[in-house]
Amino acid sequence: MFDLQGKVALVTGGSRGIGRAIAIRLAENGVQVVVNYVRHKRDAEETASVIEKQGGRCLLVKANVAEEADVEAMFGVIAKEFGVVDILVSNAASGVLKPVMELTQRHWDWAMDINARALLTLVQKGFPLMSRGSRVLAVSSLGATRAIENYTTVGASKAALESLVRHLAVEFGPEGINVNTISAGAVDTDALKKFPNRDEILETALQRTPLGRLTTPDDVADVALFLCSHLAAMIQGQVVTVDGGYAIRG
Repeated sequence: MFDLQGKVALVTGGSRGIGRAIAIRLAENGVQVVVNYVRHKRDAEETASVIEKQGGRCLLVKANVAEEADVEAMFGVIAKEFGVVDILVSNAASGVLKPVMELTQRHWDWAMDINARALLTLVQKGFPLMSRGSRVLAVSSLGATRAIENYTTVGASKAALESLVRHLAVEFGPEGINVNTISAGAVDTDALKKFPNRDEILETALQRTPLGRLTTPDDVADVALFLCSHLAAMIQGQVVTVDGGYAIRG
């Protein structure tokens, strides 16, 4: 149905959470997956193990997507192993959760570099391996458009990410490359464990979600699969929200 057999995907931050779910879902549909990680090697190996047990192919590449040299080296490995990149999923993310008056320039730059600038670098370095029909997909969050306590650096960087996607969509559209964003609702991943009010966030999200349950990494992965397929050929520069209706509650 999705016609992705034999294609090659790079999923940054693919060792855990949403990235892992996307990597596995793509592999289940015949995609050869490059899982990028920077710190969580064991988790990355577990992701690769799941993919390989299902008969898929997975290549692990350690690289800090905030570092241009690392990204360039990563694409060098991909070029040698596969020669192409059909799908680029920019999922790796980080940030500092602090009140505004406690933030430093380092905190700001850290979030912007990993959450927003990384996509620019990935596209610049990966473009030579892409072709007409390639897909670029960024993973954002509702904090890009909503004020969340202590979420300033992450929210601002995700807003920048969504803006960058729109500009990339216009520039690379004539090349036949689709560029879109998935905005995930409150997903209970390791990243959410960093929030001191995690339980409150999840309970509030559950109460406010019309569909009556929390969004899961697999929910996000299902939409990612669709956006990476030929069925989404005329979706360009959009933010597709996966939150069970949470955001429409105001």
